[in-house]
Amino acid sequence: MTLAAALLPRNTRRLPRAEPRLFEVEPGTKLLAKCHWQPQPRESPALVLVHGLEGSSESGYMRGAAEKAFCRGFSILRMNQRNCGGTEALTPTLYNSGLSEDFSAVLRELIERDGLARIFFAGYSMGGNLVLKMAGDFGAAAPPQLQGVCGICPTLDLAMCVDALDGPGNALYQWNFVRHLKARMKRKLRLFPGRFRVDRLEGVRSVREFDDVITAPHCGYRDADDYYERASAARVMHRIAVPTLILTAQDDPFVPLASFQGHGITANSNIQFFAPEHGGHCGFISCEAGEERYWAEARIVEFCAAFCAGKTNAEANLNSSASQTHPVKSAL
Repeated sequence: MTLAAALLPRNTRRLPRAEPRLFEVEPGTKLLAKCHWQPQPRESPALVLVHGLEGSSESGYMRGAAEKAFCRGFSILRMNQRNCGGTEALTPTLYNSGLSEDFSAVLRELIERDGLARIFFAGYSMGGNLVLKMAGDFGAAAPPQLQGVCGICPTLDLAMCVDALDGPGNALYQWNFVRHLKARMKRKLRLFPGRFRVDRLEGVRSVREFDDVITAPHCGYRDADDYYERASAARVMHRIAVPTLILTAQDDPFVPLASFQGHGITANSNIQFFAPEHGGHCGFISCEAGEERYWAEARIVEFCAAFCAGKTNAEANLNSSASQTHPVKSAL
């Protein structure tokens, strides 16, 4: 499912043309959002989507979730993380899994400049870690306009996920990530010559090595282990105080089910956690046609729409007959 979801063509013809918008998240750094606004944005809920490692606003799951949510009345912002989606020139910095403050800045601007009252965030993989970390960092001080967050196969325990990626069955995924990460660094070097030390880049053969050689030293971390410890949302899951949905798959090749244990997830009544047996990494292709074909996208919209309808966390549980999942308490 991981490969199929990435390679199968997607038809998102119901999604209107996007309006680009830049968010300045810190001096000298901007994020590009592809926006699809409802006719009356202040009267409509908004869903901010965040992609995974080496993805972009154009990733299939981003467009698919955007289309479904837009057709349910949501304004949509498909965010590009720093340097993604062809935005390397918008910042002299690199992206990493600890930059949850980028999305806090987006949230603040949507509240203060746009006057939006109902805002949801949903992130895939690395993006899931970022939005969950944002919610955990806020804790009980989260703005009331932040109505909920969703994490799809979130890499909330980075060390465990990177170790899983090193497994022999994941050589194709590892090679693909490293290939794209190296290519991005070469583009950054052309734009910002002399800014980055890359003398060891060519010898990098894994994501962990890339993080040790490039991410950690250029993003303020001691080494890869320090980066994984400080950037993982796992440290703050117990603090999340907004309605939260987490979906993962028991057969995800590099987000182990065990990575969700021991972080206060099941003890936090604000979090709904579902782990179907199959789904791969951010795949979740069902045998149903139409809106249910890409199962996780439909669940994001269902979850957010339930809260827009005024339901409580308990009332917003996913429809068991449609979702065909079981809670993590049963899966672990």
